[in-house]
Amino acid sequence: MSTDADGDADIDAERAGETDAAGGEPDTVLEAEDLQVSYGKVTALRGLDVTITEGEIVSLIGPNGAGKTTFCNTASGFLGYDGSVRYRGREVARVGQTELVEEGMVHCTEERDLFGYMDVEDNLELGGYLQDEAVIEDRKEFVYELFPRLDERREQNARSMSGGEQQMLAIGRALMGDPDLLILDEPTLGLAPVILQDIAEALDPIVDRGVTVLLTEQNVTFALEHADRIYLLENGEAVREGTPEELKGDDYIRESYLGG
Repeated sequence: MSTDADGDADIDAERAGETDAAGGEPDTVLEAEDLQVSYGKVTALRGLDVTITEGEIVSLIGPNGAGKTTFCNTASGFLGYDGSVRYRGREVARVGQTELVEEGMVHCTEERDLFGYMDVEDNLELGGYLQDEAVIEDRKEFVYELFPRLDERREQNARSMSGGEQQMLAIGRALMGDPDLLILDEPTLGLAPVILQDIAEALDPIVDRGVTVLLTEQNVTFALEHADRIYLLENGEAVREGTPEELKGDDYIRESYLGG
C-alpha cells in the first residue's frame, strides 16, 4: 500500500465507497473463510464463510446461540480462531485490537458498554478519543442529527436513560470513532417499535457517510427490510445465504422465522 499523498487520497476514496479507477467491484472489507471458533469443547462456529464488501449492510440472522455474537467478537480481535478472518486483507489475529480501531473497525457490542455515570456528551466524546477536535465536533453533529433524543439529553447520565435511548447512545458513540466498518451486534434486541424505527432510519445516512455495516439480528424481519445480503446462522454454520428478496421466498425461512 502506498504511503505517499496520492496513495492516502486513494485510500480515502475507497473509504468513501468508491470503486477503483477501472470501475471494478467494490473492495472486500471483511472476509472469513472456514472460520472455526470453540469455547473449550463447545464449537461455536463451524467452517463459516462470510464476505462483506464496501458500502454494504450485511446481516447475520439466526436464533440465540447461533454464533452471531461469536463472529462479531472474533472479527474484532477478541477471540482466537482457526481458519481465516481478514479485515481489508490483513489477518485479524496478526492485528491488535487498538490497530483495528485505528484502521476503522468499530464494534458496538450487544452489552452497549456505556459509562453509566457519565452524561451523553461525555460518552460520545470518549467514542472519538482517537480523533482530532474537528472530527469529534463533526461526528457529534452527525450523531445528534441522527438521534435528536440524544441532543435533548446531552447532560443526562447514561444509566438514567431508557433502554432504547441507551442503544442510540451506544450506536452514536461507535460512530464517533469515524468507522469504516461498523459492527452492530443485536442493536434492536428488546426495543420498542418507535425506537426500532429511529434506528432503522439511521442506517441509510450511516451508509451514505461511507460506512460499511455488519448487522447481527434475531429480528429477521428487521434484517430483511434493511440488509443488502443476509446469512442465516444455525449452530455455528451458514445454512442460507442471499439477498432479502431471495430469502423471503425461501420456504424454510418463511416457516421457521417469519411465521409461515
